[in-house]
Amino acid sequence: MYKQFYGLVRNPFDLSPDPFFFHPMPHHAEALAILTYGVLRRRGFVVITGEVGTGKTLLVRCLLDALNRDQIAFAFVYNPLLTVEDFLAHVLMDFGVPCTTRIKSEMLSRLNNYLVSRAQRGGITSLIVDEAQLLSWELLEEIRLMTNLETSQYKLLQIVLVGQPELDHKLDSHDLRQLKQRVGMRCTLQPLTSAELRSYIHHRLELAGANCSRTALFSDSAIDLIEQFSRGIPRLVNVICENSLILGFGRQASQLTPDIILEVADDLHLIPGVLENSNSTALEERKKIVRALSQVIENIDTIDKKFNERTSQSEAKAE
Repeated sequence: MYKQFYGLVRNPFDLSPDPFFFHPMPHHAEALAILTYGVLRRRGFVVITGEVGTGKTLLVRCLLDALNRDQIAFAFVYNPLLTVEDFLAHVLMDFGVPCTTRIKSEMLSRLNNYLVSRAQRGGITSLIVDEAQLLSWELLEEIRLMTNLETSQYKLLQIVLVGQPELDHKLDSHDLRQLKQRVGMRCTLQPLTSAELRSYIHHRLELAGANCSRTALFSDSAIDLIEQFSRGIPRLVNVICENSLILGFGRQASQLTPDIILEVADDLHLIPGVLENSNSTALEERKKIVRALSQVIENIDTIDKKFNERTSQSEAKAE
């Protein structure tokens, strides 16, 4: 809808975890390096955690792409709310191992035979579990026991657990101390810093086809507000930016300014103090506040621009 108006060839802030838009910022680049190194070097257990929306699933997609390129066999579990038997059946199906039984001992035997066969041919095999904080205690213990599938030199199955901070709490519990000791590498994703957030927005715009001038599509003060309302969470950045582009297109605005960001944040209930069941009077009052804030920010932005222009003129005269 807005792509032609803003000179873009694709939507820059889609919520789907597309590896095309991966921006290797320090924490994310480190996490991806840990994931790939952990699998390729047969480190056994690798754990990546992070708050909701920090880019964990995108990292998983990047890892899966890398494993495909290196022809590494993997099973990917994206919904771990399964029984042990269903979990093993899903893993065997992903590996392409025929299995008509639901007897756990037989499924484990088939899995072991498959892993040994691949190891004898020099192949690496990996199991990746997303949303791993949802794993039951029983299933976590079963996964731990999978690490017993090994040779004298390395683990037959490289296991990657990716989840929210609740996964850290589980792994740090006394009941799972044996599993924690088997974790070879561990990393936590952090929200974007101010500089990373600006780079993130510009990078996505450039990949979406924006030219150099279009990367300034969001004014500096608008990006400041995006940082405030998103708290550096990439998914929230995407949501705010996508809605801002739609609203900006509706207004035929050539640049996305603070008033647009404020209206989007208000609509998304990202402004502190917004009540879910506000009455009409409260809604009107909130809108007045939003408009007033927009005007203040615009005035500050105008003053900054004039100050910078005068400073540049003074420097030019001095030269």
